[in-house]
Amino acid sequence: MHTSQGSQRPLFGVMAMVLSVITFAIMDALVKWLSADYPIYQIMFFRSAVALIPVSIFIMMAGGISILKTSQPGLHLIRCSLGVCAMGSAFTGISMMPLADAMAIFHSAPILMTALSVPILKERVGVRRWSAVIIGFIGVLLVVKPGSDVFSSGAIFMVFAAFVVALGSNIIRVLSRLDDPACITFYFTFAATLVSGILSLLWGWIVPSVTDLLLLMAVGILGGCGQYFMTVSFKNAELGLVSPLKYLMIVIGGVIGYLFWSEVPDQFSMLGIVIIIASGIYTMQRETRISRRARRAAKNQALNMAGR
Repeated sequence: MHTSQGSQRPLFGVMAMVLSVITFAIMDALVKWLSADYPIYQIMFFRSAVALIPVSIFIMMAGGISILKTSQPGLHLIRCSLGVCAMGSAFTGISMMPLADAMAIFHSAPILMTALSVPILKERVGVRRWSAVIIGFIGVLLVVKPGSDVFSSGAIFMVFAAFVVALGSNIIRVLSRLDDPACITFYFTFAATLVSGILSLLWGWIVPSVTDLLLLMAVGILGGCGQYFMTVSFKNAELGLVSPLKYLMIVIGGVIGYLFWSEVPDQFSMLGIVIIIASGIYTMQRETRISRRARRAAKNQALNMAGR
């Protein structure tokens, strides 16, 4: 979502992103906590079904049900399929490994997104951005530790989730050229509710206690609010300013993991996390500069055409 520089409120955007990061970190911690007693698909159902409430509000704010009309149903189907796979894989990974490690791998998605933009969007990626991608991949390897018991640690699920998110993000960039963000969010949330609901019916539903029901509903509310705060952040501040704040989630996840599960990342994981954060921030800042130059060039071209 792009707004004019004059209508932006950078400090407000930063505060909204910090709120988004805190909300998502707490949501992931609740997913990890609840996964000890409930299947992942049931947690996914509450995450999606309850989130339909704030998403419906976004739709009304964006112009009503008419914005759900789309000329790209095929792309929406692909994006929804990828999104559901990413959510299931991420929740599984979070349930099986330390929170900080899981979040670090998941947040390598922007690095992967840059690499995938070449075959999908036919974008040109320079030497600097390719260097950041390679260095970021080294960071992921340090966290994943190939040759260790990767499957039981959940790292393989987080790597898959990050890859699918990167793939889906490139598709969202194509979808957003014609469709409203609320439209894209609704179809994904509805699809995730439908798929996880069917899986819950087929594979068994565990009746939650009153306390757990409230926690399951909180997962959905936090997810919906986190998405809203992030949207507000991107509306009020430039991507390059607020996107790096997402990496605070790794720090918050590490604190929560230590307090509730006594999780302490080893030295290789710590080094890998630092590398992923540095590569991710550089990639985001580079993408922002390139996007800003492209907008200026398009504006100058339009002015030149108008002056002829």
